[in-house]
Amino acid sequence: MHTTGSSKRSLLATVLLAGFVAGTLDIIAALSQYYINTGKNPLIVLNYIASAALGKETAYAPGVGMQLVGLAFHYVITYGLTVFFFWLYPRWHALSRSVALTSIAYGLFAWCVTNLVIVPLSYLNKFPSNPKNMLIAALILIFMIGLPLTLFARNYFRKAGSFKD
Repeated sequence: MHTTGSSKRSLLATVLLAGFVAGTLDIIAALSQYYINTGKNPLIVLNYIASAALGKETAYAPGVGMQLVGLAFHYVITYGLTVFFFWLYPRWHALSRSVALTSIAYGLFAWCVTNLVIVPLSYLNKFPSNPKNMLIAALILIFMIGLPLTLFARNYFRKAGSFKD
């Protein structure tokens, strides 16, 4: 697809917004789920995310610094998933056929990437083993990552004339 400078800026703006919305929905869901399950301060989730890259001793240092690092890592991962989705969407036309199926498929893909690629390569290095928690995490990624990215991409590529109803 040939893109002009204006459409490239529009694509960049759409990707930035989509990644921000999906990342924000996802982290809010993760923080809420942690609080509901434990009753503890949900911001510890951000320390946990930071610990994947920095190790537990560093990531659980007092203060908000490591929580901000964890939040930054969260958005880096989310933006990676967003950029890949926007690259894939116009190339694999099956993605434009069903919002529901695409949301489910990409949410499950995001779950696989995080749990089968990122976590094993991190300091965490452990696969989630609780089926209930695995299901909840997958559902969060389907609704908070897969669905918003599908809707943003669908809207962008239809307006760009790439796909028709």
